[in-house]
Amino acid sequence: TCSLFCSPKGFPKLKNDTFLRAARGEETEHTPVWCMRQAGRYLPEFRETRASQDFFATCRSPKLCCELTLQPLRRFPLDAAIIFSDILVVPQALGMEIVMVPGQGPTFTEPLKEVEDLLKLRQKVDVTAELGYVFQAITLTRHSLEGKVPLIGFSGAPWTLMSYMIEGGGSTTMAKAKSWLYRHPEASHRLLRLLADVIIDYLVGQVAAGAQALQLFESHAGHLGPELFEDFALPYIRDIAQAVKSKLKEEAL
Repeated sequence: TCSLFCSPKGFPKLKNDTFLRAARGEETEHTPVWCMRQAGRYLPEFRETRASQDFFATCRSPKLCCELTLQPLRRFPLDAAIIFSDILVVPQALGMEIVMVPGQGPTFTEPLKEVEDLLKLRQKVDVTAELGYVFQAITLTRHSLEGKVPLIGFSGAPWTLMSYMIEGGGSTTMAKAKSWLYRHPEASHRLLRLLADVIIDYLVGQVAAGAQALQLFESHAGHLGPELFEDFALPYIRDIAQAVKSKLKEEAL
């Protein structure tokens, strides 16, 4: 198991840094390509691998995550790999139970309904203990890529994760989650702060494990108007970006 700030040595030299150079705003010979859901159901080998066990059990298997991450690179001349995982591993690390319901998607067995439900969440999360399987998958995949392309790590952003935790799954309106912002603004900020703190350590741990770039997915930002976004989403995104950069510098990562 990779501890939070370990930096595994001996990674193969990167051969294609086009994606990383583009991310830094540098000139590149071509526009680097990678795809959302790059490892996904459009691949028959993905469906075959996934059929062997439950979705979240797959997420907890470094070997399977590595295999699923590599599959699209065997077919297409992509410029980056993104680790196979799921944004909902963060609510799981906080103690919430999620099951994958066929035809419905991820479903929380006990979504947050009242402010008092926040007390059921872990207030201090040891990310290595709870999410070490992701770090192991990243390290294994980084070696298995043999320097072909860089490896991207990721997390969901606080508002997006909060909305899942309150809605109990997917939603077209996010009405319950948005209602929290109006009815319980202080509790909403407490939850968003808790999520942000976990995400910061989680992302730093991914870099320590071998991730060469990070993405923060605020997938549900479009459900917020400008004022709600300014109050409940943007400050935490900025804080995560600044804190992760600061911690990476402190740890020389």
